[in-house]
Amino acid sequence: MPQPDYVPLQSADVVRAVERLPAPLEWFADRPGEITGTRQPDGPQMGNAGPDQGYGIKLARHMADRLQLTAHEHVEDAIAGCLPVALKRAALFGRAPVIYDFEVAYTLWGFLGDAPTELVAHRQPMFSEASHHYEDQRAIADAVPDSTLRMTPAQVTESLGEWRSLLSISG
Repeated sequence: MPQPDYVPLQSADVVRAVERLPAPLEWFADRPGEITGTRQPDGPQMGNAGPDQGYGIKLARHMADRLQLTAHEHVEDAIAGCLPVALKRAALFGRAPVIYDFEVAYTLWGFLGDAPTELVAHRQPMFSEASHHYEDQRAIADAVPDSTLRMTPAQVTESLGEWRSLLSISG
């Protein structure tokens, strides 16, 4: 609201001229970590971006008491190996992780029981010390194709007898 003409002004009350900033210089996305394009880069060892992935750690640990491990397996390795699988599934659907993502991951790798002996033998070297090695965690997640991640927990449980068809593994 303007001030009436008859009201005296102090020198501090006088409106000052606006400082004009120069136009910014031209900018290019040429730094090493810049994402250039419309999509997040993907590929082996790249991970999967998704919302609220930190909540997945809480969900993964919530199921820790249900895990069935062999003598030389550790809970932290099972969690560290299955967490990226569950987060990959959640990101595939474009949402935050939910408990069903972890049911799929743990069931797929045979940690929720009724696992074929060959699957347990196959997972042991993959999950050994996985909690200490990011590359091992990524390899575990990369071994699970999107077609398997789109399955429900019940479908994974039913298909566990043919576990090799659920994974992208050689041999």
